[in-house]
Amino acid sequence: MIKEKIYLYLDDVRIPNGQHWEVVRNYDEFVSHIKLNGLENYEVISLDHDLGDSAMKEYNTNVKLNYELNYKRIEEKTGMDCARFIVMESLTNNIPLPQIYVHSANPIGTHNILGYINNYLRNQRLPETCIKVNIEHTITTKEFYD
Repeated sequence: MIKEKIYLYLDDVRIPNGQHWEVVRNYDEFVSHIKLNGLENYEVISLDHDLGDSAMKEYNTNVKLNYELNYKRIEEKTGMDCARFIVMESLTNNIPLPQIYVHSANPIGTHNILGYINNYLRNQRLPETCIKVNIEHTITTKEFYD
C-alpha cells in the first residue's frame, strides 16, 4: 500500500482551505511533525514567517512601517527557523527537500526564507523551486492582527 505524501501548513492563525493540509502552529509542533513522519514523506511544506505575538509586533511596528526586520526583537521561533531545520534534516540525512512554499504576509520574512531555501537548493545543484504562494485560508479567532 502506497501512503499518500503529506501536505504540511505552518501558521499560527490561518487555517488553509482544502482538506489535504495538516496544520502545525509553531516551531515545536513543526519539528515534531517532521521527526515523526520523516522529511521524505512530505509532498509540500508551506511556511508562514511570523509565529506569535512578538513576531506580529515586529511586523506591525517595524516591517510595515520601516521595512526593517530585527530577529533579536522576536521571542518565539519563526518560519525562518523552520526553514533552517528542514535544510539541516535534508543535509544531514541526505533527503531531498519536498516542494517548499512560503505563504507569509511578511515581505522581508518571505524573502529571507525564499533566499535561504533556494540558496541551499542551488548549492545542491538543484532547481530553485521555493516560491511565494497565496493559499486560500480563513483566520482563527486569535487576534494577532489588531
